[in-house]
Amino acid sequence: MVSSPRQPTGTGAGARLGLIVPKRQVPLAVGRNAIKRVVREAFRLRRASLPEGDWVFRLVARPDAGSLTALKRQVRLEVDTLLCRIAPC
Repeated sequence: MVSSPRQPTGTGAGARLGLIVPKRQVPLAVGRNAIKRVVREAFRLRRASLPEGDWVFRLVARPDAGSLTALKRQVRLEVDTLLCRIAPC
C-alpha cells in the first residue's frame, strides 16, 4: 500500500518526512489524516536511527475497505517494515 521511501541527496537537517496521500486513493479526509498521523508517529520514533535526508512516503494503492482501526494497523505494519529496511530495528 505504501511505496518505499526515496532519499535524495543529503540536506544537512537530519531525516525529514514527506507524505503524499492522494484524495483519489482515500476519498474521506478522516482516512487520509489517520494515515498521516500513523506515519508521522512511526517516523518520529525512528528518526534518530535513520540516515540524513528527505524521506517521502507515497500511498500508491487504495487501502482495503474496513474500519479505521484496521486501516491504522495496516499502515503502521507497512511503515514499520519499510523503516526497518532502511535502518535495522
